[in-house]
Amino acid sequence: MLNKIVIANRGEIALRILRACRELGIKTVAVHSTADSEQLHVRLADEAVCIGPASSTESYLSSHAIISAAEVTNADGIHPGYGFLAENADFAEQVEKSGFVFVGPTADVIRIMGDKVAAIAAMQEAGVPTVPGSNGPLDDDPARSIKIAHNIGYPVIIKAAAGGGGRGMRVVHEESTLVNSIALTQSEALAAFKDGTVYLEKFLGNPRHVEIQVLADGQGNAIHLGDRDCSLQRRHQKVIEEAPAPLIPNDLRSDVAEACVNACKRINYRGAGTFEFLYEDGAFYFIEMNTRVQVEHPVSEMITGVDIVKEQLLIAGGRGLTLKQHDIHFNGHAIECRINAEDPDTFMPSPGKISYFHAPGGNGVRVDSHVYSGYTVPPHYDSLIAKIICFGPDRDTALKRMNGALDELIINGIKSNIELHKKLINDSEVRIGGMNIHYLENKLASE
Repeated sequence: MLNKIVIANRGEIALRILRACRELGIKTVAVHSTADSEQLHVRLADEAVCIGPASSTESYLSSHAIISAAEVTNADGIHPGYGFLAENADFAEQVEKSGFVFVGPTADVIRIMGDKVAAIAAMQEAGVPTVPGSNGPLDDDPARSIKIAHNIGYPVIIKAAAGGGGRGMRVVHEESTLVNSIALTQSEALAAFKDGTVYLEKFLGNPRHVEIQVLADGQGNAIHLGDRDCSLQRRHQKVIEEAPAPLIPNDLRSDVAEACVNACKRINYRGAGTFEFLYEDGAFYFIEMNTRVQVEHPVSEMITGVDIVKEQLLIAGGRGLTLKQHDIHFNGHAIECRINAEDPDTFMPSPGKISYFHAPGGNGVRVDSHVYSGYTVPPHYDSLIAKIICFGPDRDTALKRMNGALDELIINGIKSNIELHKKLINDSEVRIGGMNIHYLENKLASE
């Protein structure tokens, strides 16, 4: 068991980790920038260390500062949360080499899964369904690239191996523009990610975004916690997530989840992870694996009763996974709305002081948030300020509870996207379920 950990993050996930540590009797060290001294988890942690100025590059992205904080506080491990250094293989390696436990996978696994080409190859070997593609990086032979694209069938999409979050991608609809598009994407990838490696995939026009939550201990044991639908997105950023994904045949969801579990065993995965898929015309296509806890992990917790963050900590502490797949029972439905401090019309960030904050309550309502009345949202970081999660015995009940929770939620002093969520929860297509990843942007464009 870990005795003390550094929480190398901020906001709601830092508070979430702290609460899990408290339940396990693990002492906590909150590292923070000068802009985050009033963060709730900083006040509640056993110890707090300021690691730099407001700029994330000089604080939350400084591996040296975080490891130094672990050293001066005699911590055992470091939990990276999500974002910042959570999927940085070099950071994970430095943590372990410095004598601390990294709460997550090994650096080698993070590197493999962070390289889209290597990740796809690993998934194909494990039997996970993938998008038809080049099955490897493109070289400098135009004829070979043209042949590959022809075999895949247009339209195709060029992707940077080191890309993510919607960056490093270009769709090509016809052969005449392929070669030039590859060169442009390679140049952009080299500039953005310092890696010009690109590959080709079939472009799916109207897919859904469905993901599988897994837990594994690196000792040959792995389970899945079902699937989530994260198709309501804007500019590749998720807005609403739910579990389980609606309108998918149970035998199909079971087969792909089992393939993910087998992949975890094959790559010797350790910790919590998420396999992300595009789902179209009754088929799953692997796109990437997130080697960390996800923002939307609470919906999986609500339908399984499993505390994912506690499991992360227990696995990192050396305890093997005690849960078996037959221990996991799926009950009801859960929906999560991401509440951001942003202008509801322009979507520009809206930092500033929250004069009044009132969280909703009631049966089946969970609020993950670090904000409070009098808290000042800084302009330096992500605009996420709260997650409203509603659970019900069925999807309709969960939607109704979310509708009520959004009505109860009050955030004064700054702008927020609460009204957008109200519109979506009451949207006729959202009520039916099964929207594709373009639905929200098309809806916004038509208003």
